[in-house]
Amino acid sequence: MIVDLAFGKSTLAVELPTDCQATVLRKRPLPMLPDAAAALDQTLDRPLGAAPFDTLASGCKSACILICDITRPVPNGLFLGPMIQRLLAQGLAAEDIKVLVATGLHRPNEGAELAELVGDPWVLETVEVANHFARNDADHVDLGRTAKRGTPIRLDRRFVEADLRIATGLVEPHFMAGYSGGRKVVAPGIAQEQTIRTFHSARFMEDPAAIQCNLDGNPLHEEQLEIMGLLAPVYALNTVLDEERNLVHVNFGEIVESHLAAVEFVRGATEVAVERRFATVVTSAAGYPLDKTYYQTVKGMVTPLDILEPGGTLIIASECSEGFGSAEFAAAQKRLVELGPEAFLKTLLAKTLADVDEWQTEMQLKPMRQGEIKFFTHGLSPDELAITGVETIPSVEAAVAEAVARSGDPAVAVIPEGPYVVPFYRAGAVD
Repeated sequence: MIVDLAFGKSTLAVELPTDCQATVLRKRPLPMLPDAAAALDQTLDRPLGAAPFDTLASGCKSACILICDITRPVPNGLFLGPMIQRLLAQGLAAEDIKVLVATGLHRPNEGAELAELVGDPWVLETVEVANHFARNDADHVDLGRTAKRGTPIRLDRRFVEADLRIATGLVEPHFMAGYSGGRKVVAPGIAQEQTIRTFHSARFMEDPAAIQCNLDGNPLHEEQLEIMGLLAPVYALNTVLDEERNLVHVNFGEIVESHLAAVEFVRGATEVAVERRFATVVTSAAGYPLDKTYYQTVKGMVTPLDILEPGGTLIIASECSEGFGSAEFAAAQKRLVELGPEAFLKTLLAKTLADVDEWQTEMQLKPMRQGEIKFFTHGLSPDELAITGVETIPSVEAAVAEAVARSGDPAVAVIPEGPYVVPFYRAGAVD
């Protein structure tokens, strides 16, 4: 049996051993929107929990639209142009409309990459498109602290001070915040460094509720909701894609209500009940653009843990076309390798603020505690491979055969789209 794992801009064909019993886990099929432009117009005219888009824009002197950075395959080219055209038609001047890339602490998107991200040359020619820089303190407004956990609220002033504030994004499972999109595009998307490092500190990351597909009691989600209440009104345009990156859902409205509606739409497709656990799980980092770096690859290691037997083998393939990730992430990985998982975690628990990007290393500890991780790539150097903290492999097929032989169990779970599909163990489940 041959399975195709999402890998870079294409797929990686994996031929499973003949004695394997493969269970392939995918999203439930969702119908592609037959007319994306018409669907967009309809949702802008009939928002959730808000007045029609044109009414919201009328009388505004400025607008700021947030978009996700290049690590998310959001179809910005479908909606940015029409939204900006509507703003212009309501009397806003082009120079008073800003599109802000919600980079968090990721690197900026510039040049050809920015053009790819925006997806519409007219937008780049018509309005300012800028990157958020979390380390530029002067770019942010201090709004105090959250009441429950004391998180500092420092956000990009270009968004805070705009008359009309709109976040756009992709709603999909997220391994810390439950689901991406909506409120997450604002915080940590355009937050100052200290806010982001607080969100990613061990007291948040080690909370058992800070997991994929869970919003109930999730500390990140709760803090984000409090920030949205402070900023209100804020609006969101939310999209959902299928496995081929086709648009299957779009909505617009008040940021919390519209985001939760999109979550409920996608939840039924991405959360997959599985009636057993597996000693061998094969997955991906979801292909381009998510698998551009090893930093993002960690998400694919965490997502399937509920169906991995303790002591089992998790095999993941990721192209890593851009390499490892940030210098800060590489430094954290070096500390992990030098100290070992337990000692490394102790250093994190002692901190109020996480060091930049070490939170991804912290998340990698979860699959390392569960079983063996085997990693296939051709995008990292030998020095980078040495600090992954996991076993790197030359062949997915050989790793599967070895894992099956070691466990004596021929059953293998295969998740071609990686972290965009979240399997949950449910005894007796029929999915």
